[in-house]
Amino acid sequence: MRATLEASRDTPRSAAEIWAARQWHNDMEPRLGRFVKDAERRSQLLQRIYHEATLARLPPELVLAVIQVESAFQADAVSSAGAVGLMQIMPFWVRELGLPADDLKDPRRNLRYGCTILAHYLAVERGDLTRALARYNGSLGKTWYSERVMRAWQRHWRQPVTGSERATAQR
Repeated sequence: MRATLEASRDTPRSAAEIWAARQWHNDMEPRLGRFVKDAERRSQLLQRIYHEATLARLPPELVLAVIQVESAFQADAVSSAGAVGLMQIMPFWVRELGLPADDLKDPRRNLRYGCTILAHYLAVERGDLTRALARYNGSLGKTWYSERVMRAWQRHWRQPVTGSERATAQR
């Protein structure tokens, strides 16, 4: 997994990718407003989530749902188990993947770790999102966490399917 973390880097984006990112940002910005009141922080957070999710080949809306369930978008959140930040990363991951100076309360670092870990678990579980989410949460074999994330994803973050996408999916 260290190689996955190290391999993720900024790459030039096409005009179509930039346009898609802007459309996504415009769609998600008002939805995130109920969790993050400051417009500048909200915009920066959405840009970072989109970037890190895309690098990890995760749906950015899924990452939003995980963050909603894990920390309610509180970058300085610390759980009773010691998990830290937006995506509630356990500190042992710094020893496994990073550098001692990595601050898990820093949204940039936290999102990089969280998206990389979730993508790893999704690969381990061969695309089974329910099991990958349960692994992420440390509750493998149980579905309560996965169900919470999926509910948040459906209710708050999933984008509506357009007519042309629906027709393509039905083929």
